[in-house]
Amino acid sequence: MIPTSTIGGPMKFTLRLIGICPDSSCRLLMRVVWTTVMVVSQFLQYWYLFSHVGSDTLPDIMDSMSLCLSNSLLFLKLSLLWLNGRIFKDILTMMSNDWHEYSTMYTMINKAVLAHRCSKLIIGFYSTAVLLYSIASVNFGTIDNNCRELLIKMELPFEFCESPIYEVVILVQFLRLTAVATAMGMLNALMVTLMLHVGGQIDLMHEKVKEICPKDSEDIEYYDLPTTVTRFLINKHNKIITFSENIESLFTHIALMQFFSNTMIICCIGFLIVTALDTDEGIMMLVKSFSFYIAITLEAFIFCFAGEYLSNKSKTIGDAVYESAWYILKPRDCRILLFVIVRSQKRLTITAGKFMDLSLEGFTNSLKASASYISVLYAMY
Repeated sequence: MIPTSTIGGPMKFTLRLIGICPDSSCRLLMRVVWTTVMVVSQFLQYWYLFSHVGSDTLPDIMDSMSLCLSNSLLFLKLSLLWLNGRIFKDILTMMSNDWHEYSTMYTMINKAVLAHRCSKLIIGFYSTAVLLYSIASVNFGTIDNNCRELLIKMELPFEFCESPIYEVVILVQFLRLTAVATAMGMLNALMVTLMLHVGGQIDLMHEKVKEICPKDSEDIEYYDLPTTVTRFLINKHNKIITFSENIESLFTHIALMQFFSNTMIICCIGFLIVTALDTDEGIMMLVKSFSFYIAITLEAFIFCFAGEYLSNKSKTIGDAVYESAWYILKPRDCRILLFVIVRSQKRLTITAGKFMDLSLEGFTNSLKASASYISVLYAMY
C-alpha cells in the first residue's frame, strides 16, 4: 500500500492518545487525564523515594530514582508539546502541503515507508522493554511476613500486600507503564519521522539541481537557467529552513532537559547493572535493568542522531549545487546559485536549549559522563 503521509497510523493514534494531534476532538480531555495520572503517580513515587532515602540500600534508591526521573522527563516533554501546539500544527500543515505537491515522487514515498517502519520498530521496542521490565519485577508468589514488591515503587495510602488488591495494583501500574512507554516511543519516532521528511525534501532539491544544466547542454557556451528551476530551488530551500526552524523551536528545550536527565538516568541504571553482578538475583535484575538501559540510551541516541543527520543533510544542498555544471550558465544565473550555496553553508541543526548542537559527539560525551558517575557511585557503594 502506497503511503499518503510521512506520519503512519500508529503514530497518529498515539498523538491523539496524548492530546497533541490538532484535529483530535478530545485532546483537552486527554491532556487532563494525562496530567492527572502523571501528577498523582509522580507524587506517590517521590513520596516513596524521599521516605526511603535513609532506610533503603543505594541500589534500591537508584532503581526508584531512575523511574522518577524518566517519568518526570516525559511529563515535561508533554507539557512543552502542549504549550507549543501552534508550532506543531504548522509543522503538520507544511508536511501535508508537501505531500499534496509531491505525493507521486519516489523520494517522498521511500522516506514515508522508512518512517513508518522506524516508528513501528521504536514503539514496538519500548513495548517489549516494558514487558521484560514487568516480568523481572513482579512476584506473584506468596511471601511470609513480607510485602511483595510493586512494579513501580510507590508509597500508597492503603494496604496492598494481600490478594487480590496486589494484583489489581500491579495491573493498573502495568497499564500506566505501558502508556508511558508508548508515549516515550512515539516522541522518539516523531523526531525520526520529522528528520526523514526533511531529508526527503532535500533529496527533492538534489533531483531538481540535476535539471540546472542537462547533459545535452554542456557543449553550449552559455546556457539559460530555467525560471521554473530557479523558483523551485529558492522556494524549496526557504521551506526547508522554515520547517527546520520550527522543529528546533519545538524540541530545543525538550532536548536540553533530556540531555541532563538521560545522563543521570543512564548513570542510575548502569549502577544497578554493575551491582547486580554481585547478587544472587543478578539475572532477573539484569533483565529488568538492561532493557530499561537500552530504552533510555536509544532515546538519547535518537535525538543526537537527528541533530547530526539534519546538519550533514543540509550541507549537501550547497555541495549538490556546486557539483552541477554551473560554469556554463550566464553570470547572472551563477550569482543566483551562489546565494543558494552561501545560505546552505549555515547548517541547519537542533540545539539543546540554544547552548549546544545535538550531535553524535554529544551523545558519546553523555555516555562518558554517565560512566564517570557510575564509577563514583560504585566506589561509594
